[in-house]
Amino acid sequence: MASVLHFYVHPSGHEKAASGHIQQKLQGQLPALQGVKTELCYNVNWTAKSRPSAEEMKKLMWLFGCPLLPGDVALESWLHPDSNDLLLEVGPRLNFSTPASTNVVSVCWAAGLGAVDRVETTRRYLLSFAQPPSAEMKAIALATLHDRMTEQHFPCPIQSFSLGSISTPLNSSINILAEGQHALEKANQELGLALDSWDLDFYTKRFQELQRNPSTVEAFDLAQSNSEHSRHWFFKGLLHMDGQKLAHSLFESIMSTQASSNPNNVLKFCDNSSAIQGKEVQFLRPEDPTQPSCFRQQRALRHVVFTAETHNFPTGVAPFSGATTGTGGRIRDIQCTGRGAHVVAGTAGYCFGNLHIPGYNLPWEDPNFQYPENFARPLEIAIEASNGASDYGNKFGEPVLAGFARSLGLQLPDGQRREWIKPIMFSGGIGSMEAEHVSKEPPEPGMDVVKIGGPVYRIGVGGGAASSVQVQGDNASELDFGAVQRGDPEMEQKMNRVIRACVEASRGNPICSLHDQGAGGNGNVLKELSDPAGAVIYTSRFQLGDPTLNALEIWGAEYQESNALLLRPLDRDFLSRVSARERCPACFVGTITGDKRIVLVDDRECPVGRNGHEDGSPLSPPTPVDLELDWVLGKMPRKEFFLQRSFLVQKPLALPPGLRVRQALERVLRLPAVASKRYLTNKVDRSVGGLVAQQQCVGALQTPLADVAVVALSHQELVGAATALGEQ
Repeated sequence: MASVLHFYVHPSGHEKAASGHIQQKLQGQLPALQGVKTELCYNVNWTAKSRPSAEEMKKLMWLFGCPLLPGDVALESWLHPDSNDLLLEVGPRLNFSTPASTNVVSVCWAAGLGAVDRVETTRRYLLSFAQPPSAEMKAIALATLHDRMTEQHFPCPIQSFSLGSISTPLNSSINILAEGQHALEKANQELGLALDSWDLDFYTKRFQELQRNPSTVEAFDLAQSNSEHSRHWFFKGLLHMDGQKLAHSLFESIMSTQASSNPNNVLKFCDNSSAIQGKEVQFLRPEDPTQPSCFRQQRALRHVVFTAETHNFPTGVAPFSGATTGTGGRIRDIQCTGRGAHVVAGTAGYCFGNLHIPGYNLPWEDPNFQYPENFARPLEIAIEASNGASDYGNKFGEPVLAGFARSLGLQLPDGQRREWIKPIMFSGGIGSMEAEHVSKEPPEPGMDVVKIGGPVYRIGVGGGAASSVQVQGDNASELDFGAVQRGDPEMEQKMNRVIRACVEASRGNPICSLHDQGAGGNGNVLKELSDPAGAVIYTSRFQLGDPTLNALEIWGAEYQESNALLLRPLDRDFLSRVSARERCPACFVGTITGDKRIVLVDDRECPVGRNGHEDGSPLSPPTPVDLELDWVLGKMPRKEFFLQRSFLVQKPLALPPGLRVRQALERVLRLPAVASKRYLTNKVDRSVGGLVAQQQCVGALQTPLADVAVVALSHQELVGAATALGEQ
């Protein structure tokens, strides 16, 4: 049985400096606080039957310590509380391995420590007071010291990483045939599906026509895959303004611009990204991407790829992790263009409310404005969202070349409040792709359905529905936290190298079709990938990061760093060898059938074909999903939206009496839209990859004022692409 070893590390360097910042932060909430001491604890899951040998222990102590500070690692805690002290330990939630753990385990294996399979880092704080602290003081301290979205409090040191159960129970079906729409309304509330009255009525009638009840997994699947987030009902809907039907939907209005724009589109309104006509360029390619090999010069037509998306709701709930996964999702959109594309550079933008910086009062910020409890404050969003996006790009190896940041929070003359309480987190990406890989191949019976990337975790369950609440319906704040994801940029880079190896394969790209996983998880991406041919998918073939996952969570979780692709069986060996080389999981989870149905078989406890009945006939594993693709993804009735124009009460601009030009200038220069953007540009890579010709910092002082970002299409050419965004 595995045991957990604890290695306590005395803080040094930036960690020691951070403890002063932590004390300052805590004293704002706890005036009675007298001092703070900190340490880190590396919790190592040791799977060998015997304890580590002296040599193995020496390696572990060396790995966790600082080479310049011998003796900074101990097997006992450095912190010793007395009656007036409060000892708190916080760290990541244990239902999934953190990205940091994945990397530390790789280092341990490289050092010959094969018995290590998980390493989670916790932070320990010793808070000193003049008298014994109360339970309320403990609660305040915990709220300040950890992010309840991604972390938890450990009352005692971690003793086991085992979660103890096999699979959480799952109600099998929703009894529409007996209870009618009321049954679906009840499931809507309990599962947080965000179905509106139109959805409830439509799906109730469809299952009544089929004369069967939907499974819980099917109801969840339909809510995610056909949510506003995924299907853009409002954007594509029939709009009525003041009783008059509008001639075009919002989407049609945007598409109509193509009639008068430059006719250089290669891909538009049909893929994960758009692409415009590129240039023929010279570049290097390996002879064999599955192993070390020579590079050879090649010349081919390479197009320019661009995509953009926002990740607003997750960033509002948990700014750092919401922004990391917004960046990661947009990178996967570039990767999955056509049959595979190259990631080159990114752009970023942030819109948030009034910052209310402590000790820095600004006259236009109203101190009486209230903010919802389940959203982060604008200041936290401005700092942590940009930290998250920058952190992900830095670790993946993608430069950020342009962007914007602006705030707004004011009260209109009629008393209405306008503010970005739910922020905008914009992520754009520019890339390139070979002309021969522009078109995805249609699915054919016999093709393998493959998932590449990280294992399945209970992460982002319900993300599509949760972010569609404003258009579709109400939701509960406790469900919001389950709808946010956590990012693993190192895994994304491994997956990127697998896709690149396929794109650069000398005998031809084995990828037939490619889609990134987003809202709706496997349920959405595998339906899109197999449409219209249909597929059968097996739960036992997914790599699970958490053994307690049920079929609904495997099918609907929006865990990150995962793509789905179609492959012919002859190319299985190539993909397996590339994935092994890059240490990126590749799971052959199903097969294209050609029957135009999407079927999920939960064969983990009841394998297909196993004899189990008394008469010797094989057991039939349950099928939590069995739907006709045309019924799910086909042409569904457009939703109608009835809008009333509201006219704003406006007042002429009135400047304060006695306002001087210098005073006005000082105010304008303090507005985030106008103020210096160094806090954004100085923490993010602006040149990694070797293809950046113009980034945002210019001049001798590297001031972030550039009007345009420029990248090359090849390291050997002077042709490329330009993009621009920002304030006028």
